[in-house]
Formats: sequence, structure tokens, C-alpha cells
Amino acid sequence: MRFIQSYLTVPRGAGVGRKVRLRTFQRDIIAGAFGDGVRTALVSIPRANGKTMLAAFLALAEMFVGPPSAEVIVVASDLRQASIVLKYAKRIVELNPVLAERVQVYSDHLYLPENDATLLPLPAEPGALHGHDPSLLIVDELHVVTEAVWEAITSMAGKRPESLTLAISTPASSADSVMWRLVEHGRSGTDPAFYFREFAAPEGCDADNREAWRIANPALSCENPFLAEDGIAAVRKTLREPVFRQLRLGQWVTGVDGWLPFGAWEACASEQSIRGPIVAGFDGSASGDSTALVGCTMDGHLFLIGLWENDGTPDYRVPRERVSDAVDLMFDRYEVLSLACDPWGWRSEIEQWGKRHGTKRVVEYNTGFVGRMAPATDRLYQAIVDGSVTQDGDPRLAAHVAHCVARPTAQGDVIMKDKRGSPRKVDAAVAAIIAYDRRAWHLANPKKHLRAASF
Repeated sequence: MRFIQSYLTVPRGAGVGRKVRLRTFQRDIIAGAFGDGVRTALVSIPRANGKTMLAAFLALAEMFVGPPSAEVIVVASDLRQASIVLKYAKRIVELNPVLAERVQVYSDHLYLPENDATLLPLPAEPGALHGHDPSLLIVDELHVVTEAVWEAITSMAGKRPESLTLAISTPASSADSVMWRLVEHGRSGTDPAFYFREFAAPEGCDADNREAWRIANPALSCENPFLAEDGIAAVRKTLREPVFRQLRLGQWVTGVDGWLPFGAWEACASEQSIRGPIVAGFDGSASGDSTALVGCTMDGHLFLIGLWENDGTPDYRVPRERVSDAVDLMFDRYEVLSLACDPWGWRSEIEQWGKRHGTKRVVEYNTGFVGRMAPATDRLYQAIVDGSVTQDGDPRLAAHVAHCVARPTAQGDVIMKDKRGSPRKVDAAVAAIIAYDRRAWHLANPKKHLRAASF
């Protein structure tokens, strides 16, 4: 900290051209991350709080006052992003004649001959991260780092008697990430070699609460703030709420890339008994995905009837007999106008259900046909947004809905998982779309509705 404030100059932004004056929150981060015995540090902080600039300050300090032959590696999503820290460091060196005389500046790295110290940016690619021996490894935006990259990072860190891996990042858009796993580890407080600092607005706060903005953004509330409140207010008008919460309030939220607006599904929750005729949607799987059965009343109330999920065992298979039992029980318990089923992998069971409960009531519904699925998806989306549908508040159904990502097509959006093979399943949401669309069909065809009801 003494080196930074004695020799470094602010290269751009607020205070440009003046000596660096570390704010209290920056001092706290440095003191914690460079504390005795700390090998890994994670700072979760919203955008525009000077994290990349702080990385440049720490990189130069490591070169001058770190161990002999200090090697500072800066890792980011790609080489361009990683080189931003290098660009700041170069400019800082240029602004101080003492530093400029001693540091050799190259296009792709800095070198300090008197200490044999190097600053080198690298992309977040496993092949680029081998063969180094960093004393300080800075990961800029951990939220984009994959498991393979993190394994490469940790494999090259910790070789020296003293070294530090410091990750500074905004939260990831998904809990299915390296960063979330490390956040949970840091929150546990059980690892003295792991320093964790999280800047985030209080859970459940209003996104327009300016006090929450100040809690999440230390650059807004510190002495001599360098983040403007009106700038955050302007951003608030142009960002979707979940994105604003993630990037500017430092919160972990579902739906950042999601299908539904933040909080829309939760707003439709309603406790009510199931009366009168219903329709149902079925989306089945063989092993990897989930199998779901969702009902919908004719007045538009969605409720989860059954959900069979992979328990993580390598040889898991969906319990088909139990699923069939649940379908039979549904027909016994409710006045079922129709059950619409995605036929993939379940055609023989669907035929048996049709024989037992009527082929006019058990129908196929191909979710792979975009011309049908896109309008059905839009129908339920509009009903959720305008509050004309209700749902039973089941957390399992809510989780599947929260996992949905919208994929644009020429016919409209359809839903999908966030990525291929993701453990964040969406099958119950698909079944809900099928059920709600089947309800619309019966309302548009009342004569067929009556014939099915009297079957």
C-alpha cells in the first residue's frame, strides 16, 4: 500500500494524473488478500468499482516490492480483456519518470530487470496457462472461467513458498459456475487460506433503493467517491432488472439470461384447491433430463402433479412404472379433459395410457415442432406477465421455470436449458407450457371439450 500511494499515478477516470489514494475498502481488500497464510482470495464486487484499476496497482506493486523474480500473471476471458490491466500498468509507468526509467515496456508484457520481475496477460484458455510460476495470479472476471481453466490456474499456482491467486469479479449469471462454488466456500468461513469479500445489496431489496446501491458499491459510498449515483440511475433505466441486480448490485439472481422477467413467476403464486375439469402436460426423458407431469385447471391455475429427476447416479433411469401409476392416479382423481404428451421416448407408454383412458383424451404433443411450441410458449409468457395465470408455488416447478432461457426463432421464442448437458433442468416448465396450451385448445373448441369430458 505504501508503494502504491508513493509511486503510482491514476492513469484515467476520476483523479487522473494525481497520485493514487487508496480508499478504505481497497485497503481492506489488500490487507485481507495479502494476509498471512492466504493462498486464494475472491472479491465479488459490482461493475464500475475500480477492480481492473486495482489489479493494475497490485500487479506493479508485486513487481517492485514482491519476491525476487516475481511473476504476475493476469488472466481474463480473452487476451484483449487481460491486456486492459497491462494497458493501465503501462500508462502508470509512463506517468512516473522513476518507474519509466526502470521498467522495460514491451507490447505484450512488462519486465523489471533489477528484480527479474514480469507482468504478463494471458487468455482464460487451459493451454495458455501451463509452464508459469506466478507469485501473484490475478483473475479478472472469474464469472467467465470454466472448470477446465480453473483447474489449469490452480495447477500453476502455489508452487512458491508464498504466492497468491486473487480473483476479482462480478457475480456469474448462473449458480452452475466455478465462481458460485468458490463463493459458497468463502461464505462458509472454514478455510483460513481462503480470503473472501463480497459487496452486494441486501437480499430482497428494491432495485431502486439508493441506499442498497451504496451498500453494494463501495466506490459510491467511500470517502472521495469515484462512482456517480446518477450514472447508476441512468443504467437502471436501460438494463433488465435481473441484469441490473447482477452487474450493479452484486447479487446472485436467477433469470439473468432468463425467459421471464424477474419476479414474474413468483407474483403468480396462489394457493387454491383443484376443482372442475383439468388438462395436463407431460414431458418425459429416459435418464439425463427430468420427467414432469403438470396440470392446469380451465380457469388457468398450473400445478405440479409429478416430477421425477435424475438423482445423480451413473446408471439412473426414470421409474417408468411409477410415472404410469401417477398418470393413472391423475385420471382417477381428477376430471381430465386431456393429457398432451411429448412422444419422444415414451410412445409405447402413451399408447397404453390411451387404451386405458381414451385415445381422445391422451394425445401426442411434439415439443420439437417450433411452429407449435413457439406460440404456446408466448401464450404462457403473456399470461404470466399480465397475471392472468396462477401457479401453486411448488419450488420444484419454480426452479425449472427459473432455469429457462429463451431461444429466438422465426416463429417466436422457445425455451431451452442454459447450455447443453446443464444440470439446470427445464422439463417441468415445458410440461406447464404444454398444459396451458392444451387448455387454450379446449376453450377454443368447446364442443370437442364436452365430448372429451363425457368420454
